[in-house]
Amino acid sequence: MPTYVAVDLGAESGRVLAGEFDGERLVVSEAHRFPNVPVRILGGLHWDVQRLLAEARAGIGRVVGEHRVVSVGVDAWGNDFGLLDRDQRLVANPRHHRDPYTADLTALVSSQEHYEVTGVQPLPINTSCQLLAHAGSPLLDAADRLVMLPDLFTLWLSGETLSERTIASTSQLLDARTGRWADDLIARLGLPSRLFRGEIVEPGTVAGPLRDESGRPGKAVVVAVAGHDTASAVAALPVVSGPSGSSGVVAYVSCGTWSLVGVETAGPITTPESRLAGFTNEGGVLGTVRFLRNLNGLWLLQECRRAWGTRATYADLVAEAATAPAFGPLIDPAHLGFLKPEDMPGRVAAFCRATGQPVPGGRAATVRCILESLACSYRLVLEQAEKLTGRRVEVVHLVGGGAASDTLCRLTADIGGRPVLAGPVEATGIGNLLVQVMAHEGIGSLGELREVVRRSFPPRVYMPADEREPYDAAYARFQRLTAVDNFWSKVASQRSPTRDG
Repeated sequence: MPTYVAVDLGAESGRVLAGEFDGERLVVSEAHRFPNVPVRILGGLHWDVQRLLAEARAGIGRVVGEHRVVSVGVDAWGNDFGLLDRDQRLVANPRHHRDPYTADLTALVSSQEHYEVTGVQPLPINTSCQLLAHAGSPLLDAADRLVMLPDLFTLWLSGETLSERTIASTSQLLDARTGRWADDLIARLGLPSRLFRGEIVEPGTVAGPLRDESGRPGKAVVVAVAGHDTASAVAALPVVSGPSGSSGVVAYVSCGTWSLVGVETAGPITTPESRLAGFTNEGGVLGTVRFLRNLNGLWLLQECRRAWGTRATYADLVAEAATAPAFGPLIDPAHLGFLKPEDMPGRVAAFCRATGQPVPGGRAATVRCILESLACSYRLVLEQAEKLTGRRVEVVHLVGGGAASDTLCRLTADIGGRPVLAGPVEATGIGNLLVQVMAHEGIGSLGELREVVRRSFPPRVYMPADEREPYDAAYARFQRLTAVDNFWSKVASQRSPTRDG
């Protein structure tokens, strides 16, 4: 049976998956899993992409040694990029988007004007902001082309340079309507036009033959899949079509390190209201648009676990949280104050203290606070999406690592007041694999792709609790908390025993 290989690079770990498709169902197995550990170089935080490449090749090699591999595809997180010289060599290790070195765009182009072109929210992690921070540097002078991270690995595996649309759409430099680089905007920002050469390609484009480390081509090919991991995950939603399903509205929570929450639309929405509400427009498979908000996700737990120095697994932490009292203090996961990678338990405590709430009493209570807050934030974003699109969300698909948490899935249903269809956990890798199948004409449409997912990975169904009052009351508290302005200025004026003591 033909086998497809997905290289799925996440901000905390990477994995290589093998997928076998018999024309009806996809069977997925994990060939290799490895940590993704950033490195500090001369004071800056960078991605160790050479090690990630070695790990990816090791995983691919295992599958090639045991199966008849047809193709390989790579997906990764958005925003970060590599700079290549004229010989397609990497100029320097890509910077990490959480490294606070980025510049502000507002002095060059107004936020709304930029948003109307790209549909992307102005955030310091954006590719555009990172590039502006390099302005005038020898690094930018030496660069001849920019490639987003999945495209960098596609180059290294195939020898071909390209720019795939879904990952390019995260850069804040792609025209949301034409699907091409926003040349006029790039010029106004003073960025070198040479960095943005070549056509933007669609998911499912064959880049070239899979090459070994010496550059020799093999029988398999490399496919430019939906390079943005969330685009691959949303493609793999097990959507039930028709009136018994979601009434045509595809709503999702893709919960990994980040939580991407939103709905699928036919075109971008770039009104002032959607910008002020924090929504962004990112490319999806077959011309779809992911109209969403980008929130912190399991990053909050990852950083708490790191700060605690515990060997407890995430499953252990969530199990502890399930025994903690419900409806305790809440935080706003979307606030920029939680982006920084330091003492997350202290930041949670500082937020609670600054907003007049009790501080979570211990590890279990802190995790419970994070999970309930994530569920509240999902409801808030989906209600905003309903208002901005004029479409009712009946069912929510929750995919990614968060779908493995029974507690988070149940809270999302109970607090949100909507049924939750949970899974698949490996939606990103599954979407990656099935876009490769589509590239080889094994699947003809997005609907067919999602039908394969539903047959292969039936979702778990969570119905909301009948008793709404306690959940609605918690959500009302969350709404009041998220309306508090400049709370981190309050934090700065207080000394936190957790952080300072």
